Amino acid sequence: MKVGIIGCGAVGSTAAYAMALQGTASEIVLIDLNVKLARAQAEDILHATPFASPVRILAGDYPDVAGAGAVVLACGVAQRPGETRLQLMDRNVQVFRKVVPSVLAHAPDALLLVAANPVDLLTCVVTRLSGLAEGRVIGSGTVLDTARFRVLLGEHLGVAPHSVHAYVMGEHGDSEVLVWSSAKVGGIPLLDFAAQTARTITPEVVARIDDGVRRAAYRMIEGKGATYFGIGAGLSRIVGALGDDERAVLTVSACVAGIEGLEGVSLSLPRIVGSQGIATTLRPDLSGEEAAALRRSAEVLREAVQATGL
Repeated sequence: MKVGIIGCGAVGSTAAYAMALQGTASEIVLIDLNVKLARAQAEDILHATPFASPVRILAGDYPDVAGAGAVVLACGVAQRPGETRLQLMDRNVQVFRKVVPSVLAHAPDALLLVAANPVDLLTCVVTRLSGLAEGRVIGSGTVLDTARFRVLLGEHLGVAPHSVHAYVMGEHGDSEVLVWSSAKVGGIPLLDFAAQTARTITPEVVARIDDGVRRAAYRMIEGKGATYFGIGAGLSRIVGALGDDERAVLTVSACVAGIEGLEGVSLSLPRIVGSQGIATTLRPDLSGEEAAALRRSAEVLREAVQATGL
């Protein structure tokens, strides 16, 4: 599948690199206002392809995304010192007002994958700006938070994260919800697996893992200025599901309809993702406390949307 990536900063370029290494795309087009940056990133990644998959990689402009099956929107501006989230949101909306029509003018059939933050709010913005059918605008959402949750559970339990099935839902942010009640390992309910392996899930373990997932970005930003390896791989995973029509269940963000308490916002739920985008939004089985937390997360996002006047 041909893939366009708009924005060649840390996230966009790392996503392109992950796609090249994993063979997710047959062709990748990099676009950035800084043309020299796009060219340099394309050339550097191209030089990695002899060690990975044969992928055509080039820097271009919007006409070059013609025929793309998916376009990753990683073009948000960075937050300025002292800038509020809503001020950042306003500047990013202005960016997307220019980018989205430019993409669709040349790739009207492309699925749009939103990677810029705040991702849930911008997924809502892109959905409205694009006018695309439901399911064709996808936010990266909590796909990375879910990966973090599975990694930390796997480390505690002494198993590979691939054997852990647990989800993070809601906002990609402070109000996100770690769903412990339905977590399973190798098909066995989490608490049963923990008891069988003498890896007890205590309140202290829950608190440590919750902090490890919820505060991960803050620690990485403090240490190195940004997070990009995890989300780059996550974007490659989503694009792979689109290109191969996997119908994989991923916690991606999209506008919610028909679920009481969650309407009117974009947030992450388990969704079936394939060649047409989001095929189905699943209704998770939550504990009472988790369901209430998910409604609160939706309300946080709803208030943010209202404050921006979208």
